[in-house]
Amino acid sequence: MTSRTRKFGGLTPQLVLLPTIVAALVYVVIFSVWTLWVSVSKSTMLPDMSFSGFGEYAALWKSHRWIVAYQNLFVFGTLYVGGSILLGTLLAILIDQRVKYEAVWRTIFLYPLAISFIVTGTVWRWIFHPQTGLGRALSDFGWIADKVDWITDRDLALYVVVFTGIWHASGFAMALILAGLRSVDADLIKAAQIDGASVPRTYRKVVLPTIWPIFVAVAVVLLQFAIKTFDLVVALTQGGPGVATTVPAIVVFDLMFQRGQIAQGAAAAVMILLALMIVLVPYALLNARRNRKDKRHG
Repeated sequence: MTSRTRKFGGLTPQLVLLPTIVAALVYVVIFSVWTLWVSVSKSTMLPDMSFSGFGEYAALWKSHRWIVAYQNLFVFGTLYVGGSILLGTLLAILIDQRVKYEAVWRTIFLYPLAISFIVTGTVWRWIFHPQTGLGRALSDFGWIADKVDWITDRDLALYVVVFTGIWHASGFAMALILAGLRSVDADLIKAAQIDGASVPRTYRKVVLPTIWPIFVAVAVVLLQFAIKTFDLVVALTQGGPGVATTVPAIVVFDLMFQRGQIAQGAAAAVMILLALMIVLVPYALLNARRNRKDKRHG
């Protein structure tokens, strides 16, 4: 092998990654900076890049709809991430018992992940529809006295979105957690069994604490899904009734494409980006710290 061939072979990984790096630079860095500038500009229906200060941010945080959207995001994100991890952990533990037809069960639980959020929301909208859905069927059978207006009740609609999101994401959590469970050193489990620990106690005290980085990774990915949630809510409830299920991404779309308030919509988008950074930056720092620690001990 000539020196030129070896040199080219050493550059191959960088060449393969180059399109991704360029795309990330253009679509993440440049567009983020452009959105930030638009948010402090005089743009209305058309871009006007003249600087106008941070008045759009002040107006945004004075908006009742935006405040409710952020509150909804907090409730949805907390329940969605927590519920998905809890259900995914339970499913992973059950499958980890080497159940019969394990591959079939894994496929069934992972299947919702293959469906887009818009399709998921549309299907569950049919199921929860007060006139034609599950509530109407239960009422017609006489199993409940009155129809339950799940997606038209202000107090229930957000929890319907949470339930649908958990149904969609729990299979993803299950897959990653199951992989983590299968990677645990068998000697740890045997030692716990020799000490007389029951199966639930073994998982609670030995196995699950061992794979805590998996839980962190799953939580970070699901938090990204939660913060960027748009199509699921639009398909399921259209953000209603009223603003009961409105989330920040819906506000951004409405401001920029329905009301023609580009600057304020960009300000709302920057707020969503800030929320994503609050999730991603600590995770990246945690990973970097773990990698440095592994190198020192490796």
